Amino acid sequence: MKPRLLLVEDDPGLIELLRWHLEREAFEVAQTPDGEEALMLAKESPPDVILLDWMIEGISGIEVCRRLRRTPGTAGVPIIMITGRDEEGDRICGLETGADDYVTKPFSPRELIARIGAVMRRSRGAPAAEELRFADLEMDLARHRVRRSGRNVPLGPTEFRLLRQLMENPRRVFSRERLLDLVWGRDKEIEVRTVDVHVRRLRQALGANGRPELIRTVRQAGYALDDEVA
Repeated sequence: MKPRLLLVEDDPGLIELLRWHLEREAFEVAQTPDGEEALMLAKESPPDVILLDWMIEGISGIEVCRRLRRTPGTAGVPIIMITGRDEEGDRICGLETGADDYVTKPFSPRELIARIGAVMRRSRGAPAAEELRFADLEMDLARHRVRRSGRNVPLGPTEFRLLRQLMENPRRVFSRERLLDLVWGRDKEIEVRTVDVHVRRLRQALGANGRPELIRTVRQAGYALDDEVA
């Protein structure tokens, strides 16, 4: 069966170019220039991957991405944003809204095909690891235990889930809003500043016994697990 791809783009020339390359690679391509219609198409028949332009008709690509990630039927569909916006802040915004990859125009169709293959392979998932490791941190998922430099780190359930998310994506910057979705769940009515409270608790627990800081605050962006915190 051909992999199904949803192309959300409003540039006729780029649509024609991408469709030619994608169909040549045996993709079944559905296309729309409109954000609202993209949400409808994805909900009716979730594709294997979505190519999503930032600037489209109707609602923006960023908002489309956000809504797809908050909808159970499409939350796990790989999304690659294609856009002319190449500032670091824009890339962070796209990735932290939920995009799996971010490609700036102009780009090579061959590179894009390779990136599509990569995100689809990742989405199929590898068997879940029993342990996560980063720097001198160890997380035993089966026993629900965390150790740093060989010493136990007592954590509450929320701090454990928060740390797990960061350890599964080391050095990746997560916005507070994204962490709310991932750690607390999209249906919870919790204020964004709650994330700051639990990050502070997690920092205190990990920093016991004078250990170096591991959680980096990125101004106006969010948090990342990083062993090179300034």
